[in-house]
Amino acid sequence: MSSTREALKSLLMEFNRSADVMASALVTRDGILISSALPEGIDAEAFAAMTATMMGAAETAFSELKAGAAERVIVEGSRVKIVAVGAGENAILVTMASSDATLGLILHQMRKFGEKIRKILG
Repeated sequence: MSSTREALKSLLMEFNRSADVMASALVTRDGILISSALPEGIDAEAFAAMTATMMGAAETAFSELKAGAAERVIVEGSRVKIVAVGAGENAILVTMASSDATLGLILHQMRKFGEKIRKILG
């Protein structure tokens, strides 16, 4: 398991560089932190729990509205944007970038790295 954790951490660090984001994490759908590449000062456990809650709320809303499946959640604030996408059956890839970051690049890299994460998690 240690080699899996190391591989995921390395992948998240590579993702941060390639997508020019400041933070990323891989969390379970119920909010448990799997791995993260977060700067100092961000509570990884709280980040995991809150972002999984956002994704869960979106999935519930889509289900209740019979509107298909929620593919991603994007929250844009005055200083940052947070993006969450599914990364396998029970995992969510979450990233935080500056508010002026290019969303298209972030989403492209999230799809690319999401596939790599799925392979590692099996």
